This record gives sequence, structure tokens and C-alpha cells, in this order.
Amino acid sequence: MADTQYLKDNLKGFVPRPIANDIIELTTRGSSILRLCNVQAMESDNKTFPVMTDGVGAYWVGETERIQTSKAQWIFPEIVAKKIAVIIPVTKEKMEDTTIDVFGEVKPTIAEAFYKSIDAACFFGIDSPFAKSIYGVAHAAGREIAVGTNLRADGNAALDLDISDVMALVEEAGFDVNGFAASLTLKNSLRKLRDANGNQLYVKDVTQDILYSQPIEFNRTTAWDLTKAIAIAGDWKYAIVGIREEIKYEILDQATLFTVTMADGQPLSLAENDMIGLKATMRLGFLPVKEDAFALLVPKASSGGNGTVESGTVSGGTVSGGN
Repeated sequence: MADTQYLKDNLKGFVPRPIANDIIELTTRGSSILRLCNVQAMESDNKTFPVMTDGVGAYWVGETERIQTSKAQWIFPEIVAKKIAVIIPVTKEKMEDTTIDVFGEVKPTIAEAFYKSIDAACFFGIDSPFAKSIYGVAHAAGREIAVGTNLRADGNAALDLDISDVMALVEEAGFDVNGFAASLTLKNSLRKLRDANGNQLYVKDVTQDILYSQPIEFNRTTAWDLTKAIAIAGDWKYAIVGIREEIKYEILDQATLFTVTMADGQPLSLAENDMIGLKATMRLGFLPVKEDAFALLVPKASSGGNGTVESGTVSGGTVSGGN
């Protein structure tokens, strides 16, 4: 059995493997992106992923005829892992505790910080180190339907038909929608949707929310930008996330944390407030490898065509713009 390690004796290194696995599990559980996308392990900071763009063919063959052959076409996108970091301030007394106990205590906080940033970057490109985001590629290609495109006889927006049209944009490109992502604020409107026979289109399964027979992930954090998209439909196996499994840490004792404000209105100075900072870092990469596999349900544009958005009233509820 390995000797017990105390934080004061190990001021930097790798988060103990059991705790690192727990942090990654909690991050995955909280992240809509990680629950939807094709997640792959990365053994280094760069990894090439083979993706088939055109499959092999089968041919009808008559007696004694030569069997034809065809070649699959592949692309080899490279994903580069980028570093994401969080600093958790704790009391200096934690230095006397074991490394595994300290990180066991703060692992939910680390995971939450990670998955908020991951979703914001991968969905919308917010503070992102990655070249592409899901919203960015779909919006640039004009693959979007505005709320209220379809209207019912009473003039209310037909949300179910709008979502169906979003799915059609993916299907017209030759892909099947295998999941949705949406803001949690959309849930009320979806609960009230019915088909022609009165059956719910959105149902809560034992372990999964379902819309049009496909899973829907509701983003419960501020990572979702309602001014850009209300929901996203896609064939999510064509968005790859690569994760380095190791999580590194470093103990800080002199830094000033300008993102943390104390009661006196001043930023937190670790030295002056007799605290330490646990800096945890992990690395991951992200890339939508088939950009036309995604489409957006977007807020209704305001009159005048100036590109701004307003609240979009939908059948059975209201979807509001803003963060």
C-alpha cells in the first residue's frame, strides 16, 4: 500500500487517479457536450481520428461474374488538446490534509467549473481555444430555422413543426438526427407539445429526456447562449471530443485572484487572506468533423433585419432571449 501523501509535501503533480476519474465522471455527467458527442481518449496532445466520408459499396453479381470492389473514402482530422484550468481557494489548514482528501472534497467544484467552460466553448465558441464550435459552423452555413417559422391557425408558433424543420436540414445533408441540445428554459414549452393523437412529443424516460424519439440534453448552466440558439439538432457522432485523462494540480499561495471578490470589494489575495489556491488543469480537444451534420433552432429576428433577437413565443410557452 502506498504511503499517505500530504498536500504540504506535494505542492504539484497529478491529482490521484481515483479522484481524477471521479472529476472526469462528474464533468461528463454535467456537460451536455460530453454526453452527446463522440468522446475519445487522447494519449498525447495531438491525435488524428480517421473518419469515413464515403463507405464501401455492395454489388449485385451474376454467376461467374467478377465481383467489383470499391474504396472507402476517409478524412483524417487532427484534434489538438487545449488546457483548461480552474483555481479553487481554500484555507491554508488544508495543507495538513492528505492530497486525496483535499481533492475529494473539492472535486464537485472543479468538475462544475470544467463542464461550464467546455459547453460554452464547444457549443458557442465562448472564450474558446478551438477553431470551430457547433453554433459557429451551423450558423455560418445558414443551417437554421427561426422560432415562429411555422404558425398554427390561431397565430401561435408551432414549435414542434419548427423543430421538425431543423431536423430536416440535417437529414437533407444525408445525416440522421440522433440527439438534441437545448436550454433548460425550453422544457416547459416541450412538455405541452402533442401530436395529432394527443400523445406527448417530449417524454421523460427512465434515464433520458426524449424528443421525436431521440435524446435531448438540457443545459442547466449559463454556458447556453439563448440569444444565439434555442436548440441544436445533430448527428453528434460527427463532433469529436478528445480527453487527456490526467489532471494536474499546483498549489498557489501568493497569487491574487481578480475573479474572486472579498467582502471589502477587493480581489482575493491568497497571501493577505491566509489562503491557498488549488489550481487544477486538464486537457481536451474538440472538433465538429462534419459541419453539415448540425442545425439550429434560433430566436425570431426582430423587425428591420438588423440581426438582433427578441423573445420567441412558442406553442405552449415562451422562450426568452438573453443569458
